[in-house]
Amino acid sequence: MTEAYTKMFQQMMESSQEMMRAFNPALETMSLAGFEKMIPTMSKDMMEMWFGKTFNREGLDAKTRLLVSIAALTVLGAQAEPQLKMTVRHALEAGATEREIAEVIWQMSMFGGLPAMQKALELAQGVFAETKEKDA
Repeated sequence: MTEAYTKMFQQMMESSQEMMRAFNPALETMSLAGFEKMIPTMSKDMMEMWFGKTFNREGLDAKTRLLVSIAALTVLGAQAEPQLKMTVRHALEAGATEREIAEVIWQMSMFGGLPAMQKALELAQGVFAETKEKDA
């Protein structure tokens, strides 16, 4: 790794740790399911600030960064259910379409396998349905 990359990665880790301490100072007792309930989604501006500009000011926008996150979480399979659902909500808020999210998940079937893809699509469809209920 280059020195610049190492420095950027270190800043990214410090920023994320600081954010988590702000959310819950006693993280050792925090469950991931609780985190999902605490922040069901963030505003588009907040996501752009944190995910699009803070970690990589000249890199990816929030929508693209969240779609990439969905891809990674899909490959992780069932161990990342709360995180995947939350990231799908954030991606929708950041302007991703249901089709874009489904295509990203489908693409990951080659890397994570069909069961991981099927589970991720199932979770995403649940989020889509919840979102439609709230909007109705």
